[in-house]
Amino acid sequence: MALPWVRLDTQFASNPKILDLISRRKHRAIVVWMASLGYAGAHETDGFVPAAALPFLHGGRSDATDLVMARLWHAVEGGYAINDWDEYQWTSDAHQDRRQKAESASKKANCVRWHGKECGCWKRAA
Repeated sequence: MALPWVRLDTQFASNPKILDLISRRKHRAIVVWMASLGYAGAHETDGFVPAAALPFLHGGRSDATDLVMARLWHAVEGGYAINDWDEYQWTSDAHQDRRQKAESASKKANCVRWHGKECGCWKRAA
């Protein structure tokens, strides 16, 4: 299941990398970078952005080049990697683990709610 949201630092606008892009009038590259966060979260790519997705992110190769120069993306085979994705966002594996734990806790709570005790019926249903 895709991430329902991604984290965006409230101080991102004052990040030196963003300020550099602004000073060079590369506003569109900033929009592409922000859209890439949503793309990677929605498609569970762990920060990978395929080159073919650039038009979907409202960008082109020049925007990608600007983001690589600003060190917000890294060029990798087949596309780009969002810098420090796994430091600030949930990885697919971490999100999956978290979701499974929440589902298990929910099933256990429902068992207690409907049976008045933890009878283990939620374990048998899995």
